[in-house]
Amino acid sequence: MQKKIKVAIAGFGRSGRDIHAVYLAGDPRFKVVAIADALPERREQAVAEHKCKVYEDFHPMIDAGGFDLLVNATPTRFHVPCSLYGFAHGVHVLSEKPSAPTLAEYDRIISASKGAGKLFFPFQNSRFRPEFMKIQEIIASGILGDIVCIRTNWSGFGRRWDWQNFQYQFGGNLYNTGPHPVDQAVVLYGEAMPNVFCRMYSYHPFGGDADNFCALTLYGEGHPVVEVHVSSFLAYPQGEQYNVQGTLGGLTGGAGGLKWRWFDPAKAPIQKMWKPWSDNRKYCSEKLPWQEDSWKPGEGDGVDCAVYKPGKPGSALTAGVYDNLIDVLNGAKRIITLDQVRRQVYVMEEAHRQNLLPIKPD
Repeated sequence: MQKKIKVAIAGFGRSGRDIHAVYLAGDPRFKVVAIADALPERREQAVAEHKCKVYEDFHPMIDAGGFDLLVNATPTRFHVPCSLYGFAHGVHVLSEKPSAPTLAEYDRIISASKGAGKLFFPFQNSRFRPEFMKIQEIIASGILGDIVCIRTNWSGFGRRWDWQNFQYQFGGNLYNTGPHPVDQAVVLYGEAMPNVFCRMYSYHPFGGDADNFCALTLYGEGHPVVEVHVSSFLAYPQGEQYNVQGTLGGLTGGAGGLKWRWFDPAKAPIQKMWKPWSDNRKYCSEKLPWQEDSWKPGEGDGVDCAVYKPGKPGSALTAGVYDNLIDVLNGAKRIITLDQVRRQVYVMEEAHRQNLLPIKPD
């Protein structure tokens, strides 16, 4: 029987407790042995739920050792120093998103990982959304032809009054929600560093200066245009979450399912270019031999499952990350590659460089 991986969790908040600790408690391959959090009530809860050691800060927890994997679920501005401290003490690190706010800091993490001889795992769990995996499969099949444009919208209407409103906390829509769609966008764009165009705005009725509107475009020669919207002002839905435009068809849909249609150019009507002008003032019109298909996620694959379901190890996005982590530790390939995440960090850094929002007093 494989030895259990001993885990220490830095941060017992929304992510540290409700995603990582809950999942790890249900997976027999892992054992939570330590948790650090600044709030005493959270430390008491950690002891009650996991019977583990607790610490006020991640530094003494990492200093104490006795674990194999550090789960970095600290608030965003502590992601980089916590990951670096973990590698300095010779443990593997899994970090919540975003892994780092700049390329320089991300590269420093990867360098520290290599220097320690340990592995770094960015927690990009939306890579395992079933509809996203299906979209990749359909695009790869070639039936939609060359992909021209992909749009994805991760928006809604909502007001916030927490730490995510502030730039000094690395808050805002792009750093908070953005690493999910930007990670997917980088994968769909392809294996190259994209050009970036972005506009962000900040409108907070309760205070704050971080972005809560972000419109981001990736573009480049030989690649599709990929558009990402993460807005807190979308009172009405604007179509489906995903829309893919190809030269032979297109796709639309979201978490509840997908539909796509395409045609075989060999079976399409043969047309000849009108010269010199339109034929008898007519518009171009034809009946293409469209084919259509659809897909819905299977039971237990719903993307609302952010945590592990006992008995259904493949049903959660979190399980996808930890399953691959185990595989990588045993020599398998990464599903979430470090180069892909590096491009994601570049895109978000460039987006912020193009939008220097004024810093307002806390």
